[in-house]
Amino acid sequence: MRLTVYSDYALRLMMYLALKGERLSTIAEIAKAYDISKTHLMKITHELAQKGLIETVRGRQGGMRLARSADEIGVGEIVRSCEPDFAIVPCMEKSGEIVCVVQPACVLKRALGAAAAAFLDVLDGYTLADLTRPAMPLRRLLALPEPDIHAGLPS
Repeated sequence: MRLTVYSDYALRLMMYLALKGERLSTIAEIAKAYDISKTHLMKITHELAQKGLIETVRGRQGGMRLARSADEIGVGEIVRSCEPDFAIVPCMEKSGEIVCVVQPACVLKRALGAAAAAFLDVLDGYTLADLTRPAMPLRRLLALPEPDIHAGLPS
């Protein structure tokens, strides 16, 4: 199983926002921190905001932040919101078309479906907060400032 670049960027964006806590972040700063495309991040930001995972603030001092606490956002939830489907092989697609002559008697489809479900079950066992612990090494790598102990940011 392989996630799309879209999901990878969405997870990175969400981790960055988790590290920033309540403070607003911009697409430009996140793109710079990870050395990734601002255009891709704009699309991802829009979708994550529509799905209620982040909130955006317009205007000159605007930006984005998590819509809920990092310990309330599951990694599986993020991945499900970004991936179009988990059809590992064509016969698993929702079109209902028979694309293989052995499909009516095939156990492979069921096995791959179980594997995809197990993959998501593991991701459901992690929260966004789990991905950002310990925070200090990640902060250093992303050139984020040391947390203000009075701001309630993860350390």
